[in-house]
Amino acid sequence: MIFEEQLERWLTEAFVQAFPGEAVVAGRIGVTATADERNGDYQCNAAMGLARLLQMKPRDIAERWVAAAPKRDGIEDVEVAGPGFINIRLTSTALAQWLIVMENDSTLGTPAVGRGRTVVLDYSSPNVAKPMHIGHIRSTVIGNALDRLHRFLGFRVVADNHLGDWGTQFGLLIMGYRHFRDEHRLREQPVEELERLYVKSYERSRADEEWLAAARRELVKLQQGDAENLALWQQFIDLSMQSFEPIYDRLNVTFDLARGESYYRDQLGAVVQLLRDRGLAEESEGAQVVRLEAEGMPVCIVQKSDGGYNYATSDLATIKQRMEEFAPERIIYVTDERQQLHFKQCFTIAHKLGWAPSLVHVWFGLMRLPEGTFSTREGNVIKLERLLDEAEARALKLVQTASPDMTASDQAAVARAVGIGAIKYADLSQNPQSMITFTWDKALAMDGNSAPYLQYACARINSVRDKFRSRFPDQDLTDCPLVLQEAVERRLALRLTRFPGTIMRAVELLRPSILADYLYDLAQTYSSFYQNVPFLKAPAGVRESRVRLGGLVASVLRQGLDLLGIETPDRI
Repeated sequence: MIFEEQLERWLTEAFVQAFPGEAVVAGRIGVTATADERNGDYQCNAAMGLARLLQMKPRDIAERWVAAAPKRDGIEDVEVAGPGFINIRLTSTALAQWLIVMENDSTLGTPAVGRGRTVVLDYSSPNVAKPMHIGHIRSTVIGNALDRLHRFLGFRVVADNHLGDWGTQFGLLIMGYRHFRDEHRLREQPVEELERLYVKSYERSRADEEWLAAARRELVKLQQGDAENLALWQQFIDLSMQSFEPIYDRLNVTFDLARGESYYRDQLGAVVQLLRDRGLAEESEGAQVVRLEAEGMPVCIVQKSDGGYNYATSDLATIKQRMEEFAPERIIYVTDERQQLHFKQCFTIAHKLGWAPSLVHVWFGLMRLPEGTFSTREGNVIKLERLLDEAEARALKLVQTASPDMTASDQAAVARAVGIGAIKYADLSQNPQSMITFTWDKALAMDGNSAPYLQYACARINSVRDKFRSRFPDQDLTDCPLVLQEAVERRLALRLTRFPGTIMRAVELLRPSILADYLYDLAQTYSSFYQNVPFLKAPAGVRESRVRLGGLVASVLRQGLDLLGIETPDRI
């Protein structure tokens, strides 16, 4: 158990002794870190919530509770404060012992609470035949962070890149390809050329009804399995994936599956029939719809009057397939806020069908420039590849200034880690549901809440440890005890012990920003530690303890940043 769980169990045992025969409602007894260290290390506020149940004043409950609490190693002091807060202070010895547990554990003391459990994560999901643009960054990096966090807790994760590879646009694209393609452009910039062909064909269809009719005929042929059209469609997918993969490589993002909407196209009719058989779908003006007015939503069309299907049908078929193939306890979708109604409808229908997995939509606000949001129609969409290029170029200037003696190849490698990390952290450090105004100055700041600041903290700790090893080559730090004498040492130790609980909360709430906030606070606390006590000039024993404590900070920062998909260079 993590520190917080151990304290919660002890408090529960104390409550049972103080109030024998009283049932404790599950989840009512918990601890949180105190906002002011003068009030101890942890605080329990449960007495307020139990006042009505016990028909007593909260402070009287807390005092009786504390009086009955059994002695426990590792707890220095317990006191009641204010209207009934229970404040707990740990011994420095207990903190040091827990740090050693973290130091010797590959997951830094984090329990594998997900072992034997499966989740499916649906994220990124670009459309075929269109370049990835800055609008794809949030789904990709938020989804990947949730992916990494779940795996760290032992979950079996099925990461699925649910591609937009089926739909009415392919009839227009086929027509554009046959009539307007430029072979040189297709070789040099295939996805940009496919996008140009689609736009040109779409514009033609708006002015030429025969062109639109021809595009519809090509779409029908594709849907009916015409060999030539299927071959073109597969070519579009292959060219798109060849364009996407280098971007995913740069972002260090991988998937277990890349199943597009097309994978489920043969199952759509069966889904509609199932809805009809269960009495959930009915005919309305030639279409098949599921009425959701009782749930406060408009009707959901699952089959159009022309016999075609839509996204709701496809996503229901996808849920069914994932249930049967992976038996997940949870399916998580990471998309922008504009799809909230769509997923509410799909999840409600799935629950009406009795489908068991927990279905969760992690929606996020849009990313914008200071001058406004990105818009394809307004022509200010930034291609994702260009954003990454710009990030690396700007980071390279920082690295060249900070480390002019570094080789050019090393500078480029560090610039890649810093630049890409800056973009990711600028996103992940925000509440997912916030709209982000992206600025380079904030993303690449070396002295603010940014990836470069955290990466530099790691590099600075590495430098201290290198100097220690140079001066004391025969000294094994693990042979030296951790000594937490100064208030800032103790403060840093407390921050470190909260890493496992932070990971668990980030997964429970599906918010990578919880981890980002923790890492920034840890780095700031370490900075105060570094600036206020001597390291290499400290007395023997104290010196080793401080270098060892710094090493654990670096391990936690590296692991935490890795869970956000951010690299930590040894030097910046």
